[in-house]
Amino acid sequence: METQNLFCYPHPHPAVTTDCVIFSFDGMRLQVLLIERGIEPFKGRWALPGGFVRIDESADECARRELREETGIAECYMEQLQAFSAVNRDPRERVITIAYYALVRNQEVVGGDDAARARWVALDDVPPLAFDHDHILRVALTRLRQDIHFKPIGFELLPEQFTMKDLQMLYEAILDVHFDRRNFHKKMMHLDLLIATNETTRQSPKRDAMLYRFNATSYDQLKQKGFRLEF
Repeated sequence: METQNLFCYPHPHPAVTTDCVIFSFDGMRLQVLLIERGIEPFKGRWALPGGFVRIDESADECARRELREETGIAECYMEQLQAFSAVNRDPRERVITIAYYALVRNQEVVGGDDAARARWVALDDVPPLAFDHDHILRVALTRLRQDIHFKPIGFELLPEQFTMKDLQMLYEAILDVHFDRRNFHKKMMHLDLLIATNETTRQSPKRDAMLYRFNATSYDQLKQKGFRLEF
């Protein structure tokens, strides 16, 4: 004789998905990774990578799996953003999504699974997105601009070695501001967040530029003291 599962409640259950806002930097502009949907709803529209959480996986595992299946990206810096639960956000059924934002160095991407294509799009060129993904993207960008003052996340978008100009252009792209070159250089060197290498790169026909790398040890020490990067 079957016994009723006392913890199976007789009410409708919403489906759960994850969506990922993946940022990259092409040396000039901040970009976001979009996929062209290959199935309905919104077939042919651009959207954020994501999909339904399987019964045997966590939200984090789902986010990384969907990212890998739809774009080919296997590893990246990723953290949870927030849940989005508007009642009519998905025309298929009642769906709650747990959104993430991720940072990756610029690389080629290949659409897969139910994504017809995947490509990087500059923030200024993002078309209207499927579902409520425009809103999710705006929330993720706001979080990125907040976090960059407290975490060394910007360095996730640069090569292991970079110039001071590269770093300044990245911060300007994220924060949508313009910094004085000398003041920016002075601020970064004062914080001791950078280690100068013994290498240079030809920045212009008449000038070589010093290459730097991120000083993770110094950052950890600053964070313990209540680090906040102000400009």
